[in-house]
Parts: sequence; structure tokens; C-alpha cells
Amino acid sequence: MIDFEPTEEEREVLEYLRREGEVARRYARHYDENEHETAPDELPEAADFPGVGKVLAAKGLAPPAPTLLMLITAGVTWGDYAVRIRRRDEALGNTALQAAGTPEQKEKWGHLLLAMAVTEPGCGSDPSMITSRAVADGDEWVLNGEKIFVTTGLRAAGVVVWATVDPAAGRAGIKSFLIEKGTPGLLVTHKEKKLGIRADDTTSIVLQDCRIPRGNLLGLEASPTGGFRGVLKTFNLSRPGVAAAGLGMAAAALDFTREKLREAGVEVVYGPALGGQPAVVEKLLHLEATWEAAMLTVLRAAWLAGQRQPNNLEASISKAKAGTAVRQITQGCIEILGPLGVSREHLLEKWFRDVRITDIYEGTGQIQQLIIARTLFGYTRKELS
Repeated sequence: MIDFEPTEEEREVLEYLRREGEVARRYARHYDENEHETAPDELPEAADFPGVGKVLAAKGLAPPAPTLLMLITAGVTWGDYAVRIRRRDEALGNTALQAAGTPEQKEKWGHLLLAMAVTEPGCGSDPSMITSRAVADGDEWVLNGEKIFVTTGLRAAGVVVWATVDPAAGRAGIKSFLIEKGTPGLLVTHKEKKLGIRADDTTSIVLQDCRIPRGNLLGLEASPTGGFRGVLKTFNLSRPGVAAAGLGMAAAALDFTREKLREAGVEVVYGPALGGQPAVVEKLLHLEATWEAAMLTVLRAAWLAGQRQPNNLEASISKAKAGTAVRQITQGCIEILGPLGVSREHLLEKWFRDVRITDIYEGTGQIQQLIIARTLFGYTRKELS
């Protein structure tokens, strides 16, 4: 049996993240309501916190195992999704680089914050429908197209762009390209105003005859890692992470609700005879069980990745499960607390808005269900379209 219970050292790391999160929450409402402002790379209190990387190293846990990494992700978003003591120095493009890049590319690009540009105006959750073109011209690629919903598009120093080198080839023609900010022809055109995660910058990008060196194709040109299958491995690593991030916010909602019930004199009793407790307690316990079930799917997917075993199915299960669970949990907490739940004096209504992205990032819940069906029952893509 796999034991996902954190060790004493791991618990201390997670407690450290709680203390960081409590500081981040002081700023969360401000940047939620002032979307035009960009949260700083470091909060003023950063001097009082060494950073989770240093805490991990001091405890001999660096680099963290994938299961601990998921717990850390949830621990960070328990404070706030986008406002941090220190901004992350990695984004989804960095995950793609690690999954499919050559050693030379990792050396050259690994120190940069990299966004990833996949979605297009006419291409939602099916990346095989990408129309952005990359045409070989001697020692260069020339890229043209438009990308939307590029997370970290403003702050990133570079972008991993998905484009097709052969539209007739469908999925097989999709490649990923590394493009540094400042390259002529790469234009950041628009910053989105969003329902939630407002402190996290989301942009649109236009490529107009953008020329890059031939070696900027992610992975070896003659290798499958440079193609659609190679870059899709990114999602097997990141989908459990997105699920964990949503569950961190859902955990914050549960903690807040539990605290307010306690203040109101409502005692939550665990164990037998659940039916004899108030209805609000019974509902809270159901929401907690939903959270635990979703987190177990995340840890399972991460554990498989740590064992270097295939986890495509488990990654999609964790993403689909968490995307539904976090909406149910945050909405359920609002229903329990009533006016307290929707008041802007508290962060619960913000968490309710923020968790919505969990079901959208890295392929929607519906797309995950299609992947699960294809994997379990052998359906073809055409049969499920």
C-alpha cells in the first residue's frame, strides 16, 4: 500500500507555507480589486521568510519528491493563487522545456521564466486544431499566428509557442518553439480582465513574420520529443499540479468555514453517528471527504511520475476530479455561511471565483473525460468527436 502521509519534516515545510500564506492574504484583496496593478516579485515581508526552496534544502528534501511537490503547490495557493511572498521563477513553459528540451536548450533557456502559448481564437481545448504556422526558411523558422490566454505572458522572459509545420498532417505537424521576448515579430497585444486569479497576468500574443533560429525548435528536429506527443508530456506533469493548486484554495475555504462555525458555537465531531449532527456539519464533512478523494487522485498521479511510470490516465483523472471538486467545495462553503460567504470583507467569494480556472487550465474537464474514455475503453478520437 502507498502511504501518502507526510513525514514530520514535510509537515514542517507545509506549516512554513501556511505562515507565508497568511502574509500573502493581506495583499490578496488589493490585487484582486486593482487588476491594473502587477503584484511585486517580492512582498515587503519577504526578508522574514527564507523561501520554501531553502527550507526544503535545510531539511534534506530538495528537490522535493513529486508527491511533496503537489502538497507544496496546494500549500502555496492556500494563501493566494497569484500573490506570493516571492513570485515563482518557473511557469508552464519551463515545464515543457524540462519535459521535451535538449540538454543544450535546458542550459540556454532554463534560467528564464517561460510562458506557454497554445490556445488560439479558433482553437479552444483541442490543440490539434492549431493554425499558427511555422515555416522553415534556411537556418530560421518564420512564425505567424495569434495566441490568447497566455498565462504569465507579461512577466515571462520567453514563450514556448505551439505551431504547425504541416497543416495537412494534423496533430503530427504540431511543434513547439522557444521564442525570447524582444524578438522582432513577437507582440504582446492585450492583458485580459478575468473573473478570478486577477493578480496573475494573462495576455494575448501575435506573431508577425517572427524569425527565430532553427535550433529554437523544442527538442531535436528529427526526434518525437519535438512533436505533438513530446510536448503533450508537459500536461502529464502539470495537470496534477493545476489540480493541487485548486485544492489548496478549496482547503482555504474549508478552513475558513470550519473557523466560522466554531465561532458560532457549532461543533464539528468526527467519527460515528454523523447523522445526529447539525445539517451544516454533515454538509461540511461531505465537502471535506470530497477534498480528500480529489487530493488522493493528485498524489497518485504524482507518485507514478516519481516512479517514472506512465501517468497519462491518472493525470487526467486528477484534473477532472479536482476541477469538479473545488467548485462543489467552495460553493458548498458559501451555502453553509450564507451572507458571510459572499461578503467582500472575507476571501471566500474570491476563492470561489479563483478555483474556476482549475477546470479550464491544461484542458477542460470535458477534455479530460474524453482522454479517460479513450484510455479505459479504447475509443478512437473520431468516435468521441
